[in-house]
Amino acid sequence: MRKVEAIIKPFKLDEVKEALNEIGIQGITVSEVKGFGRQKGHTELYRGAEYVVDFIPKIKMEIIVSDDNVEQVVNTIADAARTGRIGDGKIFVTPIDEVVRIRTGERGEEAL
Repeated sequence: MRKVEAIIKPFKLDEVKEALNEIGIQGITVSEVKGFGRQKGHTELYRGAEYVVDFIPKIKMEIIVSDDNVEQVVNTIADAARTGRIGDGKIFVTPIDEVVRIRTGERGEEAL
């Protein structure tokens, strides 16, 4: 099993969610996060004063999938989230040792 974490632009969330739904992914955890990469924030003008926005709002998606589905999930997220502009985000894949469904006690892939 693998954990796929994707940091994407907020306006791409619905598009990515629908694309994942089409390939049969049912469970997704979504968090609103802030951060920056190469963009290093930007400046904005508010009531005549200029100020720096260091942290850009992003969406973090976490999905646990079987090893067989990792490549398909990563490609689906990348295709749906891509705008071609700076700040499109990143996808991280990490191994998961164990999953337990609290309600039933199921473990491993049955708990997904």
